[in-house]
Amino acid sequence: MLRNALMVTFKLSIIGSILGLTATLPASQPPALQNRPPIPAPAWNNKAAADYLDKRNAWWQHNMGAIDHGTACIACHTAFPYALARPTLRRILKETKPGDTETQVQQSIFTRVRQCEVMQPFLNAPAQSRGAESVMNALVLARAQDRTVALTADTAKAMQTMWDRQIQSGAAAGAWPWFGDGGGGEEPWEAYDSQYWGAAIAALAVGTLTPNYQYSAAIRPNLAALKKYLLAGEPQQSLHNRLTLLWASTKLPGFLDGSRQTAIVQDIVGRRKPDGGWRVEDLVSPTWKRFDGSDYDTGSDGYATAYAAFILKQVRDPAAQDAARSGREWLERHQDRATGAWAAASWNKKRDPASDVGKFMSDAATAYAVLALTGAE
Repeated sequence: MLRNALMVTFKLSIIGSILGLTATLPASQPPALQNRPPIPAPAWNNKAAADYLDKRNAWWQHNMGAIDHGTACIACHTAFPYALARPTLRRILKETKPGDTETQVQQSIFTRVRQCEVMQPFLNAPAQSRGAESVMNALVLARAQDRTVALTADTAKAMQTMWDRQIQSGAAAGAWPWFGDGGGGEEPWEAYDSQYWGAAIAALAVGTLTPNYQYSAAIRPNLAALKKYLLAGEPQQSLHNRLTLLWASTKLPGFLDGSRQTAIVQDIVGRRKPDGGWRVEDLVSPTWKRFDGSDYDTGSDGYATAYAAFILKQVRDPAAQDAARSGREWLERHQDRATGAWAAASWNKKRDPASDVGKFMSDAATAYAVLALTGAE
């Protein structure tokens, strides 16, 4: 009897549905789609980031950065990080060739490498200018070099020019003349401790090339002097400089022993903020004070977070990977969707963030954020 009753109930429910006597779900929402969260927007806007970087570098090439022979300064804050990051964006955006601005930056570098003997120095410090430029040119061309073939003529010349300008004696033996090496200057690339950053970038350039180049007899004395300089000075350096050494060590096996790598990772991970980012104060030398006496911003900063996250993601250490992941998540949340940039503050004074000079740190932050958020190394 129970079975018969159930059959009757089932039949009545079918009849009721046909006659419209039972409640129905809204026709516009199938049951499987009810309460489904909306499709999230992309985590970050790569096209907007590319547009911001292109516009800033077009301005730099034609205005403040312009020098001689139609070239421009490979500025640590704008053109240099752009040259590192823009090829990655080009691949992501499926652009078939470099755009006008990227081409202009590339041609400026090629011209200055090929004619380095006659090029005008960037600032009123010829030795420091030529030393710094040679290191940055070397890294840009090393990253563009096809590792399956011999060095191109331009890459080979850039590397040789870099070694030719290496300091051979004195306390800075193994490093390069650098902006700020006489004291003063501006953080983080042209201050009294920036010579160390430049030397770490030189090591990175070497590590970016093939092992055949890294272990070649021709550069062995130069590389040994560079390693001695970097290892001797590392304990006294700012975390920004030590992070750069960590970056270089990921490309030069055995250059930095495991305990030193671990110590740097622990220091940077230990300064991560609850929101997943890093502040300027976490990276700058404790002895450095802003020129105007103002305090650093208390919140996480675009450049500090991007630089730390980008480098940590290249270290095969669970703590580094976890911190890099939280840094990338911070970057995904903090891109300015209107401009495509990541905001970052000057390390040297309070600046108008809307001014061209006030955007320099944001230029660098945006380029390193791109590197952090992609598969770039």
